[in-house]
Amino acid sequence: MSTFTVSVVRIRAVEPIPDADAIELAVIGDYRAVVRKGQFSAGDLVVYMPEASVVPAPLLEELGLTGKLDGSERNRIKARRLRGCLSQGLVLGRVPEGAVEGQDVAGLLGVVKYEPVVPAHMAGEVANLHGMPLKYDIENYKRHPDVFLDGEEVEFSEKTHGTFTGVAVIPGLDHPEMVGGDGLVYSKGLGEKGLVFKDNAVNEANLYLRAAKALGLHQAIRDVFPGVRAHVLGETFGAGVQDLTYGAKGRQFAAFDIWVDGSFLGRDDFAKAIAEMAIERMPVLYRGPFSREELYRHTDGATVIGEGAHMREGVVAVPVVERRVDSIGRVILKSVSGDYLTRKSKATEFN
Repeated sequence: MSTFTVSVVRIRAVEPIPDADAIELAVIGDYRAVVRKGQFSAGDLVVYMPEASVVPAPLLEELGLTGKLDGSERNRIKARRLRGCLSQGLVLGRVPEGAVEGQDVAGLLGVVKYEPVVPAHMAGEVANLHGMPLKYDIENYKRHPDVFLDGEEVEFSEKTHGTFTGVAVIPGLDHPEMVGGDGLVYSKGLGEKGLVFKDNAVNEANLYLRAAKALGLHQAIRDVFPGVRAHVLGETFGAGVQDLTYGAKGRQFAAFDIWVDGSFLGRDDFAKAIAEMAIERMPVLYRGPFSREELYRHTDGATVIGEGAHMREGVVAVPVVERRVDSIGRVILKSVSGDYLTRKSKATEFN
């Protein structure tokens, strides 16, 4: 999940929908959202409500969408296909008084992010170690379509539908409730709050702790990065994690990033470290010059895990050589499959 905002933005373009008389597509960044034909023009200032928005009743009534969205209360925005076109999010033509371009107006409109209830085996007792776990988020390419440079060398890794798992060693921590005194384990949601799982009897069945211990990840980190702070970031996936299981009867872990003493490793150093730790990494689907067409070509299709058990969630794109930009910081973006977003199974999105 990327940063949740309900932003005041300008429509980049309006595109037709083949054989549609009453609807068309408004282009926001590189997202497309279905709107009434003739309602908007390129350059119009609007409010864009992304997927996972829970829309309050008065706003639903204003939009004429009461009882027409998703979720048990029919008030949650999800991606849909209309006339074969992927529609993501809703466009509101009324900008709150005084709001300016780029402003997050979620609070002004009463829009909140949907947060599913976390299953018991993903929850547990936690400790507050503020500043030690990483806050890790990957923004969507469609929100930032101009960040990558055409032709720069990039790597696309498969984005797996599991649950983010952070495993770290903080030398000298000496905490009685951490793994070996210096080993952290945290989920994405906990890391954002500075929380980590306690290594105790209550958390014996905890999915994240079990994944880290099964592979001996903390000792592997100590061996490869002795005496320095290091975080191995990856995904735990398979049976009992999300609705897509990759044909696995058990659970698996694969790493997609490593942070060492203040910075992320470049792709070549990352690959070397993963090999030294003898752990799996997320499959690399492409390495070469970046283009929008190449990114979208790899976004859809079957997963390469579990002998193509089902669709892939998408890809994560990162330059081979690490770099930063003012708009998002570290350059790393995800591209999510439309088939994944509109799948008909009992979709889960636990973090």
